[in-house]
Amino acid sequence: MSGGGPRHGTIVDRRPSGGGVSGALGSYVVRDDEDERYYTFDYRQIVTEGFRTIRTGEPVRFHVSVESPDRAEFVIRLDQPDPAEYYR
Repeated sequence: MSGGGPRHGTIVDRRPSGGGVSGALGSYVVRDDEDERYYTFDYRQIVTEGFRTIRTGEPVRFHVSVESPDRAEFVIRLDQPDPAEYYR
């Protein structure tokens, strides 16, 4: 699927580098819950009012990039952590 409406998925991997134009940013991998395809994105695509990071196993909502159908964009965390719990 390329473009279209929101998708739901689970974060399955975080890589310390490989995202962004220069490849210097950390990248994430999300598996689509419906079709089980994998999409990558970096922290700039995380839409949040709080933490701009995601942990493996977290559920998210995202869109597939029209320009690059293997990339996720507008990634929204569905379970915002409590800051005190997050930094334990």
